[in-house]
Amino acid sequence: MRIVTFGEIMLRLKPPSAERFFQSPLLEATFGGGEANVAVSLANFGLDASFVTVLPKNDIGEACKGELRRFNVDTKNIASGDGRMGIYFLENGANQRASKVIYDRANSSIAGAQPGCIDWDTVFSGADWFHVTGITPAISQSAADLTLEAMTRAKKAGVKVSMDLNYRKNLWKYGKSAQEVMRELVKYADVCIANEEDVQKSLGITNEADITSGELDAKQYEALCKKVFAAYPNIEMLAITLRESKSADYNGWSACLYDGKEFLLSKKYEITDIVDRVGGGDSFCAGLIYGLFAYEDKRDALSFAVAASCLKHSISGDFNRVSVKEVQALMGGDGSGRVQR
Repeated sequence: MRIVTFGEIMLRLKPPSAERFFQSPLLEATFGGGEANVAVSLANFGLDASFVTVLPKNDIGEACKGELRRFNVDTKNIASGDGRMGIYFLENGANQRASKVIYDRANSSIAGAQPGCIDWDTVFSGADWFHVTGITPAISQSAADLTLEAMTRAKKAGVKVSMDLNYRKNLWKYGKSAQEVMRELVKYADVCIANEEDVQKSLGITNEADITSGELDAKQYEALCKKVFAAYPNIEMLAITLRESKSADYNGWSACLYDGKEFLLSKKYEITDIVDRVGGGDSFCAGLIYGLFAYEDKRDALSFAVAASCLKHSISGDFNRVSVKEVQALMGGDGSGRVQR
Protein backbone atom coordinates (compact mmCIF):
# COMPACT_ATOMS: atom_id res chain seq x y z
CA MET A 1 0.00 0.00 0.00
CA ARG A 2 1.39 3.38 -1.01
CA ILE A 3 0.29 6.46 0.94
CA VAL A 4 0.94 10.08 -0.02
CA THR A 5 0.60 12.96 2.44
CA PHE A 6 0.74 16.66 1.60
CA GLY A 7 1.20 19.75 3.77
CA GLU A 8 3.68 22.03 5.50
CA ILE A 9 6.58 20.81 7.59
CA MET A 10 8.22 23.25 9.98
CA LEU A 11 11.26 23.71 12.13
CA ARG A 12 10.17 23.02 15.71
CA LEU A 13 11.95 24.95 18.48
CA LYS A 14 11.25 23.92 22.07
CA PRO A 15 12.79 24.66 25.48
CA PRO A 16 14.13 21.56 27.27
CA SER A 17 11.67 19.48 29.28
CA ALA A 18 8.86 21.66 30.65
CA GLU A 19 10.83 24.91 30.84
CA ARG A 20 9.22 28.24 29.92
CA PHE A 21 10.43 30.06 26.81
CA PHE A 22 14.03 31.20 27.35
CA GLN A 23 14.09 30.09 30.95
CA SER A 24 17.46 28.78 29.80
CA PRO A 25 19.21 29.87 26.59
CA LEU A 26 18.42 26.57 24.87
CA LEU A 27 15.93 25.54 22.21
CA GLU A 28 15.74 21.97 20.92
CA ALA A 29 15.51 21.97 17.12
CA THR A 30 13.57 19.23 15.35
CA PHE A 31 11.08 19.08 12.48
CA GLY A 32 7.35 18.51 12.53
CA GLY A 33 4.03 19.08 10.83
CA GLY A 34 0.74 17.21 10.73
CA GLU A 35 1.02 15.51 7.37
CA ALA A 36 4.74 14.75 7.70
CA ASN A 37 4.04 13.22 11.11
CA VAL A 38 1.52 10.88 9.48
CA ALA A 39 4.03 9.87 6.80
CA VAL A 40 6.71 9.08 9.39
CA SER A 41 4.32 6.93 11.44
CA LEU A 42 3.23 4.98 8.38
CA ALA A 43 6.83 4.42 7.31
CA ASN A 44 7.59 3.15 10.81
CA PHE A 45 4.68 0.72 10.38
CA GLY A 46 6.40 -0.64 7.26
CA LEU A 47 4.22 1.00 4.61
CA ASP A 48 5.37 2.90 1.52
CA ALA A 49 4.90 6.51 2.63
CA SER A 50 5.59 9.63 0.57
CA PHE A 51 5.48 13.23 1.78
CA VAL A 52 4.86 16.14 -0.60
CA THR A 53 5.44 19.78 0.25
CA VAL A 54 7.26 22.90 -0.94
CA LEU A 55 10.54 23.74 0.78
CA PRO A 56 13.17 26.46 0.34
CA LYS A 57 16.24 25.39 -1.57
CA ASN A 58 18.75 25.88 1.22
CA ASP A 59 20.56 23.87 3.87
CA ILE A 60 17.58 23.91 6.26
CA GLY A 61 15.29 22.48 3.60
CA GLU A 62 17.85 19.82 2.72
CA ALA A 63 18.30 18.89 6.39
CA CYS A 64 14.56 18.49 6.69
CA LYS A 65 14.41 16.15 3.71
CA GLY A 66 17.33 14.19 5.12
CA GLU A 67 15.52 13.75 8.43
CA LEU A 68 12.42 12.42 6.65
CA ARG A 69 14.52 10.01 4.60
CA ARG A 70 16.03 8.71 7.84
CA PHE A 71 12.57 7.32 8.61
CA ASN A 72 12.27 5.86 5.08
CA VAL A 73 9.79 8.50 3.94
CA ASP A 74 9.94 9.14 0.19
CA THR A 75 10.83 12.80 -0.47
CA LYS A 76 11.44 12.77 -4.22
CA ASN A 77 8.27 14.74 -5.02
CA ILE A 78 9.04 17.61 -2.64
CA ALA A 79 9.15 20.81 -4.68
CA SER A 80 11.44 23.80 -4.22
CA GLY A 81 10.05 27.32 -3.89
CA ASP A 82 10.79 30.85 -2.81
CA GLY A 83 10.37 31.88 0.79
CA ARG A 84 11.47 30.23 3.99
CA MET A 85 10.75 27.27 6.19
CA GLY A 86 8.04 27.96 8.72
CA ILE A 87 8.88 27.72 12.42
CA TYR A 88 6.79 26.89 15.44
CA PHE A 89 7.81 27.38 19.04
CA LEU A 90 6.46 24.94 21.61
CA GLU A 91 6.39 25.38 25.36
CA ASN A 92 5.42 22.10 27.04
CA GLY A 93 2.83 22.52 29.77
CA ALA A 94 2.80 20.70 33.07
CA ASN A 95 0.05 20.00 35.60
CA GLN A 96 -2.46 22.86 35.35
CA ARG A 97 -0.22 24.99 33.07
CA ALA A 98 -1.23 24.43 29.46
CA SER A 99 1.19 23.91 26.60
CA LYS A 100 1.68 26.88 24.30
CA VAL A 101 2.40 27.09 20.57
CA ILE A 102 3.63 30.24 18.77
CA TYR A 103 3.66 30.16 14.97
CA ASP A 104 6.25 31.95 12.84
CA ARG A 105 5.31 30.72 9.39
CA ALA A 106 4.37 33.81 7.38
CA ASN A 107 5.92 33.89 3.89
CA SER A 108 6.91 30.24 4.06
CA SER A 109 7.58 28.43 0.80
CA ILE A 110 4.27 26.58 0.87
CA ALA A 111 2.32 29.73 1.79
CA GLY A 112 3.27 31.23 -1.57
CA ALA A 113 3.03 28.03 -3.61
CA GLN A 114 0.48 28.12 -6.43
CA PRO A 115 -1.58 25.39 -8.10
CA GLY A 116 0.46 23.79 -10.85
CA CYS A 117 3.73 23.79 -8.91
CA ILE A 118 3.48 20.07 -8.13
CA ASP A 119 3.21 17.29 -10.72
CA TRP A 120 0.23 15.43 -9.26
CA ASP A 121 0.20 12.86 -12.06
CA THR A 122 3.61 11.69 -10.91
CA VAL A 123 2.71 12.00 -7.23
CA PHE A 124 -0.39 9.80 -7.52
CA SER A 125 1.08 7.22 -9.88
CA GLY A 126 0.68 3.91 -8.03
CA ALA A 127 -0.76 5.61 -4.92
CA ASP A 128 -3.56 3.99 -2.91
CA TRP A 129 -4.25 6.66 -0.28
CA PHE A 130 -3.87 10.44 0.02
CA HIS A 131 -3.94 12.30 3.34
CA VAL A 132 -4.29 16.04 3.96
CA THR A 133 -5.35 18.23 6.88
CA GLY A 134 -7.18 21.48 7.51
CA ILE A 135 -3.90 23.11 8.50
CA THR A 136 -2.52 23.71 5.00
CA PRO A 137 -5.61 25.52 3.62
CA ALA A 138 -5.51 27.78 6.71
CA ILE A 139 -2.08 29.13 5.79
CA SER A 140 -2.99 31.20 2.70
CA GLN A 141 -5.44 31.39 -0.18
CA SER A 142 -2.91 29.88 -2.57
CA ALA A 143 -2.20 27.01 -0.15
CA ALA A 144 -5.96 26.40 0.06
CA ASP A 145 -6.16 26.39 -3.75
CA LEU A 146 -3.25 23.96 -3.91
CA THR A 147 -4.95 21.67 -1.39
CA LEU A 148 -8.15 21.68 -3.46
CA GLU A 149 -6.14 20.90 -6.58
CA ALA A 150 -4.45 17.99 -4.80
CA MET A 151 -7.70 16.52 -3.51
CA THR A 152 -9.52 16.76 -6.84
CA ARG A 153 -6.59 15.23 -8.69
CA ALA A 154 -6.39 12.39 -6.16
CA LYS A 155 -10.09 11.63 -6.65
CA LYS A 156 -9.64 11.71 -10.43
CA ALA A 157 -6.78 9.21 -10.06
CA GLY A 158 -9.00 6.87 -8.03
CA VAL A 159 -7.02 7.39 -4.82
CA LYS A 160 -8.77 7.15 -1.44
CA VAL A 161 -8.66 10.53 0.33
CA SER A 162 -8.57 11.14 4.07
CA MET A 163 -8.70 14.53 5.74
CA ASP A 164 -8.00 15.53 9.33
CA LEU A 165 -10.04 18.71 9.82
CA ASN A 166 -7.45 20.08 12.29
CA TYR A 167 -8.86 23.53 13.05
CA ARG A 168 -6.17 26.05 14.04
CA LYS A 169 -7.68 29.37 15.10
CA ASN A 170 -4.34 31.20 14.96
CA LEU A 171 -3.83 30.43 11.26
CA TRP A 172 -7.04 31.60 9.59
CA LYS A 173 -5.88 35.18 8.97
CA TYR A 174 -6.04 35.76 5.19
CA GLY A 175 -9.65 36.89 4.92
CA LYS A 176 -11.64 33.67 4.67
CA SER A 177 -13.11 31.69 7.52
CA ALA A 178 -12.42 28.02 8.07
CA GLN A 179 -15.99 27.14 7.14
CA GLU A 180 -15.84 29.00 3.81
CA VAL A 181 -12.87 26.87 2.74
CA MET A 182 -13.29 23.57 4.56
CA ARG A 183 -16.91 22.94 3.60
CA GLU A 184 -15.79 22.75 -0.03
CA LEU A 185 -12.70 20.63 0.61
CA VAL A 186 -14.55 18.02 2.67
CA LYS A 187 -16.69 17.23 -0.38
CA TYR A 188 -13.64 15.43 -1.81
CA ALA A 189 -12.83 13.36 1.30
CA ASP A 190 -13.71 9.69 1.76
CA VAL A 191 -12.52 9.46 5.37
CA CYS A 192 -12.62 12.34 7.85
CA ILE A 193 -10.87 12.58 11.20
CA ALA A 194 -11.69 15.30 13.70
CA ASN A 195 -12.45 16.24 17.24
CA GLU A 196 -15.51 18.07 18.52
CA GLU A 197 -14.04 21.55 18.00
CA ASP A 198 -12.86 20.72 14.47
CA VAL A 199 -16.38 19.78 13.41
CA GLN A 200 -17.88 22.89 14.99
CA LYS A 201 -15.33 25.41 13.72
CA SER A 202 -14.52 23.93 10.31
CA LEU A 203 -17.94 22.68 9.22
CA GLY A 204 -20.34 24.67 11.39
CA ILE A 205 -21.98 21.49 12.66
CA THR A 206 -22.68 21.75 16.37
CA ASN A 207 -23.68 19.33 19.07
CA GLU A 208 -24.62 19.45 22.72
CA ALA A 209 -21.40 17.84 23.96
CA ASP A 210 -19.27 20.11 26.16
CA ILE A 211 -15.62 19.79 25.10
CA THR A 212 -14.39 21.74 28.15
CA SER A 213 -16.10 19.71 30.86
CA GLY A 214 -13.60 16.84 30.89
CA GLU A 215 -16.42 14.28 30.61
CA LEU A 216 -17.67 12.84 27.31
CA ASP A 217 -21.06 11.47 26.31
CA ALA A 218 -20.78 8.80 23.59
CA LYS A 219 -24.40 9.24 22.48
CA GLN A 220 -23.76 12.89 21.71
CA TYR A 221 -20.87 11.93 19.48
CA GLU A 222 -22.93 9.35 17.63
CA ALA A 223 -25.50 12.06 16.96
CA LEU A 224 -22.72 14.38 15.77
CA CYS A 225 -21.42 11.73 13.35
CA LYS A 226 -24.89 11.32 11.87
CA LYS A 227 -25.18 15.08 11.36
CA VAL A 228 -21.90 15.14 9.46
CA PHE A 229 -22.96 12.19 7.29
CA ALA A 230 -26.24 13.91 6.50
CA ALA A 231 -24.42 17.06 5.39
CA TYR A 232 -21.70 15.24 3.43
CA PRO A 233 -22.98 12.04 1.78
CA ASN A 234 -19.59 11.54 0.10
CA ILE A 235 -18.00 10.59 3.44
CA GLU A 236 -17.56 6.85 3.98
CA MET A 237 -16.12 7.00 7.49
CA LEU A 238 -15.79 9.58 10.24
CA ALA A 239 -13.48 9.14 13.21
CA ILE A 240 -13.67 11.49 16.19
CA THR A 241 -10.96 11.54 18.82
CA LEU A 242 -12.19 11.95 22.38
CA ARG A 243 -9.77 13.67 24.72
CA GLU A 244 -10.68 14.18 28.37
CA SER A 245 -8.22 16.78 29.57
CA LYS A 246 -7.70 16.55 33.32
CA SER A 247 -4.46 18.54 33.19
CA ALA A 248 -1.51 19.06 30.88
CA ASP A 249 -0.04 15.82 32.21
CA TYR A 250 -3.16 13.68 32.49
CA ASN A 251 -5.64 12.95 29.69
CA GLY A 252 -8.25 10.33 29.04
CA TRP A 253 -7.88 9.19 25.43
CA SER A 254 -10.30 7.28 23.21
CA ALA A 255 -12.09 7.61 19.86
CA CYS A 256 -15.18 6.63 17.94
CA LEU A 257 -15.72 5.56 14.34
CA TYR A 258 -18.89 5.76 12.27
CA ASP A 259 -19.38 4.30 8.77
CA GLY A 260 -23.01 5.22 8.21
CA LYS A 261 -24.23 1.96 9.69
CA GLU A 262 -22.27 1.13 12.82
CA PHE A 263 -21.02 3.39 15.61
CA LEU A 264 -17.90 2.02 17.27
CA LEU A 265 -16.39 3.29 20.51
CA SER A 266 -12.83 2.37 21.48
CA LYS A 267 -11.28 1.47 24.78
CA LYS A 268 -10.27 4.51 26.83
CA TYR A 269 -6.68 4.95 27.98
CA GLU A 270 -5.85 6.97 31.07
CA ILE A 271 -2.62 8.70 30.03
CA THR A 272 -0.75 10.10 33.02
CA ASP A 273 2.64 11.82 33.01
CA ILE A 274 2.34 12.94 29.37
CA VAL A 275 5.72 13.58 27.80
CA ASP A 276 4.53 15.35 24.63
CA ARG A 277 0.99 15.42 23.27
CA VAL A 278 1.86 17.31 20.06
CA GLY A 279 1.37 14.94 17.16
CA GLY A 280 -1.12 12.80 19.08
CA GLY A 281 -3.85 13.39 16.53
CA ASP A 282 -1.48 12.74 13.64
CA SER A 283 -0.43 9.43 15.15
CA PHE A 284 -4.12 8.54 15.42
CA CYS A 285 -4.62 9.32 11.71
CA ALA A 286 -1.66 7.16 10.75
CA GLY A 287 -2.83 4.37 13.03
CA LEU A 288 -6.30 4.46 11.48
CA ILE A 289 -4.95 4.38 7.92
CA TYR A 290 -2.70 1.45 8.80
CA GLY A 291 -5.47 -0.28 10.73
CA LEU A 292 -7.93 -0.04 7.86
CA PHE A 293 -5.27 -1.58 5.61
CA ALA A 294 -4.18 -4.33 8.02
CA TYR A 295 -7.46 -5.44 9.65
CA GLU A 296 -10.75 -6.58 8.17
CA ASP A 297 -12.69 -5.49 11.25
CA LYS A 298 -13.06 -1.70 11.63
CA ARG A 299 -13.14 -2.17 15.40
CA ASP A 300 -9.57 -3.53 15.27
CA ALA A 301 -8.52 -0.64 13.04
CA LEU A 302 -9.92 1.84 15.56
CA SER A 303 -8.22 0.01 18.44
CA PHE A 304 -4.88 0.15 16.63
CA ALA A 305 -5.26 3.89 15.99
CA VAL A 306 -6.08 4.71 19.61
CA ALA A 307 -3.25 2.55 20.96
CA ALA A 308 -0.75 4.08 18.53
CA SER A 309 -1.72 7.61 19.54
CA CYS A 310 -1.70 6.65 23.22
CA LEU A 311 1.95 5.61 22.86
CA LYS A 312 2.80 8.88 21.09
CA HIS A 313 2.08 10.76 24.32
CA SER A 314 5.17 9.08 25.79
CA ILE A 315 7.53 10.30 23.04
CA SER A 316 9.15 13.71 22.73
CA GLY A 317 8.95 15.40 19.34
CA ASP A 318 6.31 15.48 16.62
CA PHE A 319 7.11 12.03 15.23
CA ASN A 320 5.64 8.83 16.67
CA ARG A 321 8.60 6.47 16.90
CA VAL A 322 6.78 3.20 17.58
CA SER A 323 6.47 -0.08 15.71
CA VAL A 324 3.46 -2.20 14.81
CA LYS A 325 4.58 -4.77 17.37
CA GLU A 326 4.60 -2.19 20.17
CA VAL A 327 1.14 -0.93 19.25
CA GLN A 328 -0.25 -4.45 19.07
CA ALA A 329 1.22 -5.23 22.49
CA LEU A 330 -0.70 -2.31 23.98
CA MET A 331 -3.83 -3.35 22.10
CA GLY A 332 -3.45 -6.76 23.73
CA GLY A 333 -3.42 -5.23 27.19
CA ASP A 334 0.33 -4.95 27.84
CA GLY A 335 0.49 -1.42 29.19
CA SER A 336 2.46 -2.15 32.34
CA GLY A 337 5.63 -0.41 31.17
CA ARG A 338 7.74 -3.28 32.50
CA VAL A 339 11.29 -3.48 31.16
CA GLN A 340 11.49 -5.72 28.10
CA ARG A 341 14.47 -8.06 28.47
